[in-house]
Amino acid sequence: MKKNILITGGAGFIGSHVVNLFVEKYSDYQIFNLDKLTYAGNLENLKEVESKSNYTFLKGDIVDESYINSIFFKYKFDAVIHLAAESHVDRSITNPNEFVFTNVIGTLNLLNAAKKSWANDFEDKLFYHISTDEVYGSLGDTGFFLEDTPYSPNSPYSASKASSDHLVRAYGETFKLPFVITNCSNNYGPNQFPEKLIPLFINNIITKKALPVYGDGNYTRDWLYVVDHAIAIDNVFHNGVEGETYNIGGFNEWKNIDLVTLLCDLMDAKLGLSKSTSRELITYVKDRPGHDLRYAIDASKIKKELGWEPSVTFEEGLSKTIDWYLDNDVWLSNIVSGTYKDYYKNQYETGNSN
Repeated sequence: MKKNILITGGAGFIGSHVVNLFVEKYSDYQIFNLDKLTYAGNLENLKEVESKSNYTFLKGDIVDESYINSIFFKYKFDAVIHLAAESHVDRSITNPNEFVFTNVIGTLNLLNAAKKSWANDFEDKLFYHISTDEVYGSLGDTGFFLEDTPYSPNSPYSASKASSDHLVRAYGETFKLPFVITNCSNNYGPNQFPEKLIPLFINNIITKKALPVYGDGNYTRDWLYVVDHAIAIDNVFHNGVEGETYNIGGFNEWKNIDLVTLLCDLMDAKLGLSKSTSRELITYVKDRPGHDLRYAIDASKIKKELGWEPSVTFEEGLSKTIDWYLDNDVWLSNIVSGTYKDYYKNQYETGNSN
């Protein structure tokens, strides 16, 4: 079935993997990638699909209500896959307002535009909202986040995402807007902006810089390979039950310090360094405020109902990720230097766009 699908944040880390998958897999879908191109948006992630006839890039801000209304009117979207968000906890502590504007007001603008555009004719329409496990708060040494775990966000980032989740459910209940929500664990893999732990530490090892570990390093996270996440999003989009929530996790719980030492050892082997060379770069730093002790997702619902489960172990995914960054040193250097920002100008402002 032909569909016009709006993917927000499609130049970002997870979003670019979703856009690439949908454009390549569904030739009948017209994929519209809406991205503001903030520091984390990189169109170089989409080189393989940028010339495809079923792909259109839209540069815009979800906080701009009039712009959002105009593109819904112009392109008649049948579905929204909403990934655009400010997502770095440290940045949310520094600038909470930006997170509220983007994650809350931006989501509200999309919901209002979808409701107006679809004019209560919701057949074959869907608002798919991608969220995070951080909305559930922090776990102790045992237990897992379930889809009905009460929300208890502890950072401005997770609070803003929790707010957007509530808005989506409210529009479903009040206006009968068809929706699904997924809450995912920490993603890692190719194309991730090197402010997040794994690509940051890969780059720091390459450049022989310190590896800053918060507190005692015993904070625990569940890690999800981004390619598996994109496949899960595809599955939920096509097979998920309207009004349901699905937790997407990697079944890969790791304490930060154990992850870092594994990463160091893999990097040493791949770079031909003496054993424990990279471990010497580990530096413990002051903990950040409101640091959640442990996240862990129970992803049995999506496995049981939709047949999805991770395709790789963490060790396999981490090895693949390191190989990608080592093989794409130009991509990484463009990020670090900031020259990746020139790609939009060169590709879209000089008459080269499709």
